[in-house]
Amino acid sequence: MVKHSSRIELRKSAYKSNINFIKKKIGKNVIFSSVIKANAYGHGIDVFVPMAESCGVDHFSVASAYEAWEVLQVCNPDSHIMIMGILYEDDIPWAIENNIEFYVYNYDRLSVTLAAAKKVGKPAKIHIEVETGANRTGMPKEEFSKSLTFLKNNADFLVFEGLCTHLGGAESFANNFKIEKQLKNFKTFLTKCKQKKVMPHLRHVASSAAALSIKESLYDMVRVGVAQYGFWPSPDIYYTHINQVGKNKDGALKRIITWKTDIMDTRKVNEGEFIGYGTAFQAVRKMNIAVIPLGYCNGYPRGLSNRGYVLIQGKKAPIVGLINMNLFMVDITHIPKAKVGDEVVLIGRQNNNVIHISSFTNFTNLLNNEMLSRLPASIPRKVVR
Repeated sequence: MVKHSSRIELRKSAYKSNINFIKKKIGKNVIFSSVIKANAYGHGIDVFVPMAESCGVDHFSVASAYEAWEVLQVCNPDSHIMIMGILYEDDIPWAIENNIEFYVYNYDRLSVTLAAAKKVGKPAKIHIEVETGANRTGMPKEEFSKSLTFLKNNADFLVFEGLCTHLGGAESFANNFKIEKQLKNFKTFLTKCKQKKVMPHLRHVASSAAALSIKESLYDMVRVGVAQYGFWPSPDIYYTHINQVGKNKDGALKRIITWKTDIMDTRKVNEGEFIGYGTAFQAVRKMNIAVIPLGYCNGYPRGLSNRGYVLIQGKKAPIVGLINMNLFMVDITHIPKAKVGDEVVLIGRQNNNVIHISSFTNFTNLLNNEMLSRLPASIPRKVVR
């Protein structure tokens, strides 16, 4: 098989450590749902899901029916899949047939789902997402009471699997007043369920940030995204944790992704010559440079031109010139033994040096999630110990 220009490795030991840490935070009786939207935050659904299952995870949350289909191709038969986002009407029968759970956030979708369930001949497992203050998706309170009545009258074909909402901004303390209001509003919806005697099997509101910092948000299940991949949702959440454990720092969450490539070519550049397109970099001395065989089409941010660096033989090699579509150059003058074929670390550790995702995001204003989710699915991934 021909080689790709780069490769990604996922450390299973780091993932297992993250899972154990998060489960201690949320408690034994709370279901851990692994959020794997955006190709498992760039980690690769097809590789990540089997690894997660081998670590004891059996519930996966996705953003679309297509992502659910991708999970279905590689998951164990007993694993649960939940669609939190787009599910086209034409795909509802497919979801029901394959026991895939999905969000319903308006009253009209209930009758459509009922018709599909009757046609398929098996019940649909639905989660009613309610509007509590994020004003994104969520059933308004005006539709909730009649929705509960509809569920009660059609219980043979509509399973009330969950009642849920999404907290808009739990990662920032500045949003605490909003989050508190959302949690209060969610309790109002739960009260209505009790009054109507139509209770969900599960209640869930917490994402990574809330799961790690807001005990009041820990109901029956949490939907953990970025934290399971080894990244704190924000500095606020990290500082909350280290204050709780009484430490100055804590590496409780461990990055599981490493991104590598190899030196494609090396060359000498004379003083005064330009490197790459245009005049973005001019050599002020004789230099040795290495050509790296990927660029912005491979998810490597163009904003790192003349600013970022890679690791070669355990040393930092700064980027010189503009990052192209599928090439960029780095300065290896201080690494005289560097040669064609040497391993290049783009994200991860090499000897005693590390390139963190923050090395990208601090320079480019990208979020961790944004940077990771832009990594193309075509990059081969594999699990390492």
